[in-house]
Formats: sequence, C-alpha cells, structure tokens
Amino acid sequence: MGSFPITLDHAGFLTPGSYPDDAPHDGLEKTLRLFAFGEDLGFDSAWVRQRHLEPGVSSASVFLAAASQRTSRIQIGTAVIQIGYESPYRLAEDLSTVDVLSRGRLNVGLSAGVPPHADLLGPRVFDGDWTGYDLSYGRVERLAENLRGTYLGDPDRVIVNAAGRHRPRLQPHAAGLVDRLWYGGGSLRSAGWVGRSGLNLLIGNVTSGEDTDDFFVAQRRQLDAYRAAYRGLRPARVALGRVIVPTDSADARTRARYAEFAASRHERTLKPQGERRTLFAPDLVGTSDQILDALARDPVLAEVRELRLELPYEFELHDYEQILQDTIDHILPQLGWQGLDRQPVVKRHQAF
Repeated sequence: MGSFPITLDHAGFLTPGSYPDDAPHDGLEKTLRLFAFGEDLGFDSAWVRQRHLEPGVSSASVFLAAASQRTSRIQIGTAVIQIGYESPYRLAEDLSTVDVLSRGRLNVGLSAGVPPHADLLGPRVFDGDWTGYDLSYGRVERLAENLRGTYLGDPDRVIVNAAGRHRPRLQPHAAGLVDRLWYGGGSLRSAGWVGRSGLNLLIGNVTSGEDTDDFFVAQRRQLDAYRAAYRGLRPARVALGRVIVPTDSADARTRARYAEFAASRHERTLKPQGERRTLFAPDLVGTSDQILDALARDPVLAEVRELRLELPYEFELHDYEQILQDTIDHILPQLGWQGLDRQPVVKRHQAF
C-alpha cells in the first residue's frame, strides 16, 4: 500500500441519478435516499449530474431542493449544469432558493460552450433560432454577477409592491453562494479561464489530451494552469473525481459484475478517443488495498485535498450503498480523511 503525502480534507460522491424510463419516481426517490445514506455515513458532499433527454435528473435545482429537505448537514451539489440551456438570471433565482432552503450547503458545478443535443433542444429552449445566442464563458460570469446580489438600476431606484418599498435585487439573496461556484474544466484553456475568474475547479476521470497521450500528464498540466492563473480573493479549491468501486463487502456475483464493468471500459483508456483526443482515467475496481495502491500512484490526487467518487451509471441503489460503505470503512481513513460526525446507519436500503 502506498503512502499519501497529502491529507484529504473533503470526500464526496457524484451519482448519475438514473431511473427506468417508465418509473422516474422510483429512481429519483432512490437517489434522494442515497444522499441521506451518504450523510449518515459521514460524507462531506453529495453531487448529482444534470442530464437532458436521458432518464436522469434534468433539473438539478429542483432535485437538490428536495434533497435539502431530506438531509441536514451534508453539502449538496450539481456536476454539472450546462449553462447554455439556462438563463443566467432565472437559474440564479432557482439556485439561491435552494441554497437558502439548505442553509448554505449548495455547490454549483457549471460548464459552457455549445450544449449537447443543441440541434434538438436549441429551438425549444430559445423558442426559435438559437445559433446567435452567447454560449461562451460569459454566461457563467453573468450568473456569478447575479448571485452577488448587487442592487439593480440607479442608486435611488425602488420598487413598490405588496411586500412594501425596497431596492430591487435578485431574491432570495444567498450570501456566499457565489463562492461555491465550480467549473468543470477539461482543457488548458478552460483551466486558465476558471483560475482567472476566481471559480473553484472540478476535474474528473475524463479530460483532453493536449500534446500528450498520458491522462495524468494532461490533467496535471491543467491543474498547474489553473493555479498559475488563479485570481480569486479566497483560497482556490480543486475537487478531483475518480471512478472508485471497492469490492471488499460485495458478494462473488457482484464482484464479477464489477469486474465486467471495468473490463468493458478498459480499451478507451489505452489511447486518445475522437477528434478532441479525449483521455479517460482507468476505473479503480478491486479490493480497498488494490485501490489504495492505485491512488498512491495518482500524481493528481497528491496535489489536491478534495476527492469525489464518481459512481457508475449502470449500478443499483444497493451497489452504490455498498461502494460508499466500503469507501468510508477502508479507503478514506487511509487517506487521512476525518469526515463529518457519523451517524449510525440502522439498516441498509434494499433494492426493489
């Protein structure tokens, strides 16, 4: 087992929030249970993906509003919201509402650029021709500006309504939420922009291969570019995502299924994929000792203090619970992680 020169301060998990196409309530309810289960185990944060045209969470803010009422301590987040389909002002209103409901526990992961399925969704989202809309980083900057809660209009501008007479600004104002904005970076360009913008950086198990075929070399360069460019007023935060699937408490059939999952994705890690030269990190599937050995060789993990487990799409609730339990019991303590005060988990939820 390798040694770890850096102690983790924060451990979270990212779940896909998938559900059967004909049973969305069942799947969303199980994802809410997983958030509560992770909180009971002591994880610092729970994140969900936002996905369009798929059987998954299509509105992260709505889902996290529900999650805020099913949890009380764990930070909740989205990784990531593709801001191309969002109004920076209306999204800011929704996110501020979630942050207030959660008492300041929301983290917001974002990405920019032309969003997926633009040919199908663009005309519907923008109610017509979408090609002239600004889909750049500027959309993220406008969201951040809205979240700062500055007053609108001239200094003497007031509005009068049933609530009385007051200066106009986005409501509710969620103080501090702008400091919990993250950007999903996967290139040198995006990493540099995130740093200059003073946002937090999300990096995961997928990145762009720029002048290298080595995933870890590419991601380390991006991390260095972010830190060199960082202009924020508070310490920079970087959260690293890795697919980690410990098998310690899994039965033989489940271990075989996990191994098959990893084998099916191994070939994509051997060379850059597609015109964008996309690189994939290997999935870490095996005993906790095997996973710890792999993590000890991860040069990016040695440079960060926040780790996020990226849970696979294909698994069931009881699989996710077993993975989180084994990670808490056997892996995170070896990384020096302390965690939140843990609550007793009376009974592990069963799959339906």
